[in-house]
Amino acid sequence: MRVGGEKRYALLLAAEDSDYVKKVYGGYFNVFLAAFGEEGEIWDLYRVIEGDFPDINELQNYDGFVISGSPCDAYGNDYWILELCLLLQTLYAMEKKVLGICFGHQVLCRALGGKVGKSYTGWDVGLRKVSVVKELAPCCFLDELGEIPASLSVIECHQDEVFEVPLGAEVIASSDKTGVEMFRIGSHVLGIQGHPEYTKDILQNLIDRLLNMDAIERGFAEQVKFGLQTAEPDRKFWEKICRNFLKG
Repeated sequence: MRVGGEKRYALLLAAEDSDYVKKVYGGYFNVFLAAFGEEGEIWDLYRVIEGDFPDINELQNYDGFVISGSPCDAYGNDYWILELCLLLQTLYAMEKKVLGICFGHQVLCRALGGKVGKSYTGWDVGLRKVSVVKELAPCCFLDELGEIPASLSVIECHQDEVFEVPLGAEVIASSDKTGVEMFRIGSHVLGIQGHPEYTKDILQNLIDRLLNMDAIERGFAEQVKFGLQTAEPDRKFWEKICRNFLKG
């Protein structure tokens, strides 16, 4: 139930907490809370990857939902992914605010009728400059940001991407690597391919884990790490976009 006039949000966590994130941040929930949460709000955690979903009768009590990244494929048919797609279709019908990050961006797109798949150009890991579309249709949460820079740096870590956005969706940003870096439907659906919530140390630990799993090559990993030493993501602006969307 909603308590007083406090806004209430749910994080739909589609990944297990890594040992590093548990040790340093106490889990991904705290990473998202630090990035998007504000004083006086209630945030609930649902570990959807473990089959933990919000009760359908509770959905109306939330002001917004955030879907995290995941090591799983958004086009996969694991039971929890199919259940997540159904939940997202329900939230869309209710016109609830839903923000998808990385896997979340892709699964949101899939659930609403778009197309996702493995990138033809391989992994995108590290800092990526994302170009914002110049002529955007009027949209309250974007208009409130004032002047949006022509390009924004964001941390990326994915090998899947959105090929086709759902009907009625508008592509807001793209990059030289990925055609759909950000899309929206009205003012209640927003997908972001990058990781606004990630800090550089989280990505560096992730790179080490991908290296240990032989998912990426050492030369590539070293190149990405060097890039992280010499540049910064535009975290504050990305956080502003996400907070404006969820709370605007």
